[in-house]
Amino acid sequence: MQQSKRPVTREAALRIALAARAMPNVSLPRLIDLLRRQLGHEIDEESLRQVTVTMLKTGFASADGEEDGEDIGIGLEAMKLAVRILWGETQGDDSLPRIASYEDGEMPGSVRVAIASDKGDTLSGHFGSCLRFLVYQVSPTEIRLVDVRDTMDAEFAEDKNLWRAGLIGDCQVCYVVSIGGPAAAKVIRADIYPIKIPEGGPAIDILTRFQQAMVESPPPWLLKILGVAAEKRLKNYSAAEIDE
Repeated sequence: MQQSKRPVTREAALRIALAARAMPNVSLPRLIDLLRRQLGHEIDEESLRQVTVTMLKTGFASADGEEDGEDIGIGLEAMKLAVRILWGETQGDDSLPRIASYEDGEMPGSVRVAIASDKGDTLSGHFGSCLRFLVYQVSPTEIRLVDVRDTMDAEFAEDKNLWRAGLIGDCQVCYVVSIGGPAAAKVIRADIYPIKIPEGGPAIDILTRFQQAMVESPPPWLLKILGVAAEKRLKNYSAAEIDE
């Protein structure tokens, strides 16, 4: 007996999940419902190539009762990006910074820092929903982007926050715009120190401040990460902690 075809292939599901997050006010179930109305219940990478901006615009507008589709709270640029994601032409952001080569031991005294990001090289994401983590190696004299880690597979994890903590498990610090209590507990249990900066900002600005704290007056938690003995961590420490 021939095995029945899965309604949505895994690759298509990944694209749909990321496309939904690229559009304000669009939930994953809402986008899936639209696609099934337009493409049928069996959705794969090939069928997603049929999606157009007009299809999204009119589909969402009809669901919202908007005849002209001009006031559906999504935005034309967001829909264009979503279509490119569905087509498989981008992972969601063409403005991502370039990754630099890095070998262990190249930056003595460095710390690995994750930045929750939804766009470019900015701190702009919530821990539980950011599109990616920008991973930097930061020493007292250098800041280097060493990886960009997409979070699409979190959609398929039983515990999404635990999966995300594992994704950045080699980092010692994680900057976020926000993080809930249960998620923060899982991050801390993974030996990652979460730092919340609600206003976000350019990653390089955030990391420059972190770098200055490493040099001028590192807080006790940072000294612990750097391997300084407990009895020495409070010595000469007078600055306020990094924003939390």
